[in-house]
Amino acid sequence: MNLTLAITGASGTMLGRELLRLLEADERVEGVHCVASENALRVLAEELHISGRTHLLEKLLGAPPKKTVQHANADIGAPIASGSYPSNGMIVLPCSMGTLAAIANGFANSLIARAADVALKERRPLLLCVRETPFNRIHLRNMTLAAEAGATIFPCIPAFYNRPADSVEMARQFACRVLAHIGLPQPGAYVWKPDESDC
Repeated sequence: MNLTLAITGASGTMLGRELLRLLEADERVEGVHCVASENALRVLAEELHISGRTHLLEKLLGAPPKKTVQHANADIGAPIASGSYPSNGMIVLPCSMGTLAAIANGFANSLIARAADVALKERRPLLLCVRETPFNRIHLRNMTLAAEAGATIFPCIPAFYNRPADSVEMARQFACRVLAHIGLPQPGAYVWKPDESDC
């Protein structure tokens, strides 16, 4: 698989980091294109204490990337901005309401929005892991527009039945669910097994 991961300026950058680490480690994935918006860089600094664009992937992965390449959000000439470039889908995690609005309304004014627009027009999987609460009517309308255009709305809602030990495990399990949705089930993913004693 050849996938695109966009990290935008919403809270929950840990989710994007854990998904990126899973993609980098997955042998079924040939390449990953990663784009962080300007606002994402600020949130990364606040939430994960990762500052700057230089060596961002190495900071997120904890090691030099082997198959992940980074693109600036202003680089609309990047390969993923073209429908002729082979891709198996795109994930926006976390997806801010501003990014959702741009995608839902066809404002391809950044690489993230353009790559998402390409995914929609080429009928490729596009997962928008929206992160906001509560939703107002504009948010809900934009989610409906994006879904009607072919995107999957996959809100950043963690599971608790697996009793995660910490926030990193919670983020990793959410990332596992996202990857399973696009056909990349992870060996470390928690699978619900009802306790017979509860029946």
